[in-house]
Formats: sequence, C-alpha cells, structure tokens
Amino acid sequence: MRLDRFLANLPCYNRQQVRLLLVQRRVRLDHEVVSDPKAEVRAFSRVEVDGQLLQAGRPARYLMLHKPTGCVSATQDPQHRTVLDLLPGELREDLHIAGRLDFNTTGLMILTNDGQWSRRLTQPATKLPKHYLVETEDEIGAHYVAKFSEGFYFAFEDLTTLPARLDILGPRQARLAIVEGRYHQIKRMFGHFDNKVVGLHRESMGTIQLDPGLQPGQFRALTADEIASVRMP
Repeated sequence: MRLDRFLANLPCYNRQQVRLLLVQRRVRLDHEVVSDPKAEVRAFSRVEVDGQLLQAGRPARYLMLHKPTGCVSATQDPQHRTVLDLLPGELREDLHIAGRLDFNTTGLMILTNDGQWSRRLTQPATKLPKHYLVETEDEIGAHYVAKFSEGFYFAFEDLTTLPARLDILGPRQARLAIVEGRYHQIKRMFGHFDNKVVGLHRESMGTIQLDPGLQPGQFRALTADEIASVRMP
C-alpha cells in the first residue's frame, strides 16, 4: 500500500495531515525519513511518525532448501513428509513455497513469508528463468531444441507454453530453462516425444542458484544480494 494511503487509513490522520507530515519529514519507513507519498508500505515495513511506532512489521524470511526426493511440496500432508518438515518448528510459521517441485524432483526450493516477492520470482510475466537438469529414458534428439523454443500446446489448459531453451548435454541428459511452471510441464514437454523423464533436478531460479554446499534436506537463509536480485525490475 502507498504510504499516504496507509497513514490516511489510520483514525488519527486525515489526508491533509498526512500531506503535512510527509512535507515536514516527520515519517520514518524502516528507520529512514520518507517524504514520498508513493513509498511502499508492506507487511514487513516499520512505520513511525514523530517517533511513535504505528506498525512494527514482522520479520521477512527467505530460505533456500535442497529438496530431496520422496518429499512433497506442501505445508502439510497426511501421508508424506513435506518440505516444511525439514525445517525447525520455529521457522515454519507463515512460510509458503515459491515454485513447487514434484514428489521425486530434487533441487532448489525457496520458502518465504513474503508473498509479493515470491510472486515476482515465479510469475511468467517477470521472465525469470528456472534451470533444470533433466535425465530421460531414451535419447534426446537434436530436433527437440527447436520444438522447445517454439512451445508445446497443452490441450487440457488450451494454451501453448512459452519458449524454452534446451541444451543437450549428453545422449540422455539436457539442461532446460523455462519461465513458467505448468502442471508436470517438463514431463509433458518430453512426453511429446514419448520420452520419459527419469530424473529432474532444479538448479536455479532467476539468479539464485542452489548452494553446492547444501546436502539434500539442508537449508540456509538467502543472502541480501539473492533477495535483492528478485526485487530488481
């Protein structure tokens, strides 16, 4: 929400008073003096006027997890272990998954309580590529590359996938970059060629790469640079 609207929605200020507060530089947003009425107030923002705390904010959490196989991308599940079960209890509250992975797919998973940030990371409109290492049952033909670049028509959703980049690494191994995450998208893409995906590992999302020091099931907090890379236009 815009800062001026946030303040005007409070019972203690009207619009005229809000304009005066901003002009007189009496408002602090995350400990910084702010006069721009369009400054963004988020759930994590600390807002003060004349030293009075109006919103304390809550700590934003951004975690990188190396998802192991046999683990569901859900916050809870009655039958299977979830990715949240891999975290200490005190870190699980309010977290959601930014970009789910299938049960037996491994690799980079991001968990956060910042919905706006995670939407930018995962929405196709931002065109942030997600890189996967793919292993298939049969050999990957050179003609696959053009089809991945062209896109695949999915009749169930009545849509054509956005262009993807396929780099063939070996007879049955490739690296794939996509900017969307349709249901079983990668398996369905290779299924167009009747070629079964037998191994799938996500290496990166945008510029955030899976930390090579993380073993399956381990996690760490994202760095400030990793977080900022998603906020950049």
